[in-house]
Amino acid sequence: MKSSDRQEAEVTSSPELAILVPVFNEMEHLPVLMNSLLSLPISKEIIIIDDGSTDGTTQLIRSGFDGKLPDVRVIFIPRNMGKGYCLRQAIPSVRAEYTIIQDGDMEYDPQDMLVILRKFKQSNAPVIYGSRFLNASPRMHWANRFINWLLAWMVRFLYRAPLTDEATCYKAFRTDILQSLTLRCMRFEFCPEVTAKLLRKRIPIIEVPIRYEARNVAQGKKIRWTDGVVAIWTLIKYRFVSNE
Repeated sequence: MKSSDRQEAEVTSSPELAILVPVFNEMEHLPVLMNSLLSLPISKEIIIIDDGSTDGTTQLIRSGFDGKLPDVRVIFIPRNMGKGYCLRQAIPSVRAEYTIIQDGDMEYDPQDMLVILRKFKQSNAPVIYGSRFLNASPRMHWANRFINWLLAWMVRFLYRAPLTDEATCYKAFRTDILQSLTLRCMRFEFCPEVTAKLLRKRIPIIEVPIRYEARNVAQGKKIRWTDGVVAIWTLIKYRFVSNE
């Protein structure tokens, strides 16, 4: 086979969507989530990044997913490092045309990925965020609602970008654009860092409405108030310092 033929075959066989799933202690939710992701009627690659789980999640992944399914790849992080670190380990290996982030819980409905993928094809947009607030007002703790409002306001004020949901998990990218960014995040500051660096490069972000069912700390929600402070600082920092 000629080199050009091989390259064409590789492009043809590449999946449409890469779903990056960073998980830490998600023993309860991961089986349900994976069933939902695997049932999506699209060509996909699912990359699970186990962030040093200690509750049996690692054993579940090894027995049920690692090397067991053609659509699934796994990256094991030896000790807990954070969501941003996990995503940085996975992004360079993505083969699909588009990439989306999926947390290890069930706050978001994977069926909305189909809406986002259709929007990519209709609009040729480089980046799409699924907004929880565009056409809805989902139930969540008042403090979480306030920090979400504040972060969206800061994006509008600092970057002149009309986002309604900066902190959404459902951030989707043309993969080549995501792989072009130099990211330094370790925890949940992935969201403000990637948003800031896209907007500094004048890469537009469009939004589509999605569904959302919030969970609380007792149900396993891991983000802390200090992560909100870091997110605010990250948006400010990358507005006025080098994009690198």
